[in-house]
Parts: sequence; C-alpha cells; structure tokens
Amino acid sequence: MHAVTPLSAALDVTDWRRRTSQTYAEVRALAVEDPAAAHAVWVQQRDELFAFHPASPLSPDARADFAGLDVAPYDPRYRFEVSVEPAGPQRLDVATGTDGVVGFDRVGTVVLGDLGRLTLWSLRGYGGGLFLPVRDALAGHGTFGGGRYVLDTIKGADLGCDRVGRLVVDLNFAYNPSCAYDPSWACPLATRANTLAAPVPVGERTPPPEGAPGA
Repeated sequence: MHAVTPLSAALDVTDWRRRTSQTYAEVRALAVEDPAAAHAVWVQQRDELFAFHPASPLSPDARADFAGLDVAPYDPRYRFEVSVEPAGPQRLDVATGTDGVVGFDRVGTVVLGDLGRLTLWSLRGYGGGLFLPVRDALAGHGTFGGGRYVLDTIKGADLGCDRVGRLVVDLNFAYNPSCAYDPSWACPLATRANTLAAPVPVGERTPPPEGAPGA
C-alpha cells in the first residue's frame, strides 16, 4: 500500500465530495416522485463509499468487517417541505481539528411539524453553504450523541427545494459526522438551537464500537 501524502489525501477528499454531490443529485431527481427509492440509492452509495473509498472515515480494520451502515427504514412522516422563517443574527464558531475555527451565521429557522424548530446556519467564509444539524431525544442511546447532519450543502449534502421553493428537510437522510466513526476528526455538532425534544428514529443510527459485530 502506498503512503498517504498530503496531495493524495486532498485528492481523495475531493473525490469523496464529488461522489457525494453526484449521489445527492440522483437523490433529488428520484425524490420528486419516490422519496423511498431515493433513500435506498443514498443508503447503497453511502455504504459503497464507506466500504471502498480511500477517504472513508472507517479504519482499515473496521472496513474489513464492514457490512453496511445501520440506517432505519424510510418513513415518509419524517420528510418535510418547509419555508425558512427569519431569525435574528447569531454567530457560531466551532473549533475543528482539521479546518481550524469554522464560523456559521444563523440565517433562519425551520419548523418540522410537531417535532419542533431547528436553526438553519450558513457557513461563513469562502464557499458558503447551508448547514442543518440535528440532535434528538435518542441521542446517546440510538442516535449519535453529538447529533447528525441533515444538510451540509458545501459538502454536497443538499436535498433541494420543492416546486414552490420550500426547503426539503428529510430526516430519513440524517447521517453521522465523520467524528462518529473516527475520533481523530473534530466536527461541528448540534447545539441547543438544533436539539429536538422528540425522538427521531430514522436516518443513520449510532455506529457500533470498532471491533463489535457489524462495526
């Protein structure tokens, strides 16, 4: 196996993000008519990236035993098409191990039916992008304790808008940040503004500890 150089690592991450963007483009096209079929494509392609891609957050040992991410079956009750409601200015600065301090600005809020309200963030700095993390009542005992990501558009995780411009927020596509699989990563996590009191039993579940069955 060749040594990982800064150049090869950068190219690997670029390819990971390119493939992620391609997956979400397919998801958006399919979801217009069949969100469950779009979700199945997302699960399959994400499994392939984790299993085989050199930028996978799984260690080589974990990849050797990898049998697929633990993702709940699709439930249409957790798909929302929402208008973004205005909110006052707020800044969020997150220290990460790889990207330094990542800054976000609050651009509004979204109401997800009876589940509650989440803050929608915009990445401050070059590239921009919307960021919507979520932490739910199952965090730490069913879903990842630090919360999951639903939208992270600068990295390609974009579920699009409906026919009248409302944002698609489908919690079935909630996925774990890389730090859930590799503690060497430091990821922006959900704060109180992105915490729901209700359980969200769909999306990616808590990964098992490395070395456990299915890890």
